[in-house]
Amino acid sequence: MTDMSANASPTLRELISFRIGTQEFCVDITSVREIRGWTETTLVPLAPAYVRGVINLRGTVMPVVDMSLRLGRERTEPNDRHVIVVTYIGDQLVGLLVDAVCETLTLKDSDIQAAPDVGADAVRALVKGIIDVDGRMVTLLALDYVLPKIDEPSQAA
Repeated sequence: MTDMSANASPTLRELISFRIGTQEFCVDITSVREIRGWTETTLVPLAPAYVRGVINLRGTVMPVVDMSLRLGRERTEPNDRHVIVVTYIGDQLVGLLVDAVCETLTLKDSDIQAAPDVGADAVRALVKGIIDVDGRMVTLLALDYVLPKIDEPSQAA
């Protein structure tokens, strides 16, 4: 009898990486619709501080999340070099404001290491894993936790 699993090729996953400050993050490429240049947003009253506002994307009103602020860093002061990664979170379009898009990564699930346990529920929810890419540590994010849950209190600035 032949072991079929030994002959099966590993499932490959494609991720798109982006930079926020000096750190690299990535998300599953199947969740990404497009990458576009920075567009000024319209403020949404009482939204969490990390929600920069909304933009009109070809007739669809889409929230834009400042990923630097969402990840506990400083507020981004966007310029022409910043980009918005348009993603699907569930059935909603959401823009992620990042410093730059880096590359497309193709890897096996076994290349993704578990997120370290730092005793914070927010980290466990947002970080799906860590990937070593040519000596660089890239953090795989769970898009489901980018936007606030309905019962999450607003942190409007």
